[in-house]
Amino acid sequence: MNTIITAIVLAGFGAQTIKIILYWFHHKKLSWHDVVVTGGMPSSHAAFVVALATILYLQEGTSSTFAVSLVLAFIVIRDALGVRRSVGQGGKEIQRLLRLHKLKSRFHYSLGHKPEEVVVGALIGIAAALSVYLFF
Repeated sequence: MNTIITAIVLAGFGAQTIKIILYWFHHKKLSWHDVVVTGGMPSSHAAFVVALATILYLQEGTSSTFAVSLVLAFIVIRDALGVRRSVGQGGKEIQRLLRLHKLKSRFHYSLGHKPEEVVVGALIGIAAALSVYLFF
């Protein structure tokens, strides 16, 4: 199997699995929605893009493909930390107002990621890429 795809899949599913386990330990319940939820510890977005950049660097060095993956990683991580986090804070306030005024709504928001969630996701991405590079 392609080592690049293997590293990406291992990082993304690994991070998402850890997120589900942590959620279950914290809440003692799970639903189908929890499997695909965004935000939380660790960031699977960061794991995906950092695994991609890392495996490309390990295989090709500082190639054009690696440079593109690095730019992609910076954009995704910046989005997770900045834009999605800010929008999520707004969503949290909207939900607070809905509850305050006792309005029924199926409104859902995602908070994005805290810096430590992104760092752990990135570390999972690096570990996945190194594992695939060394053992596959």
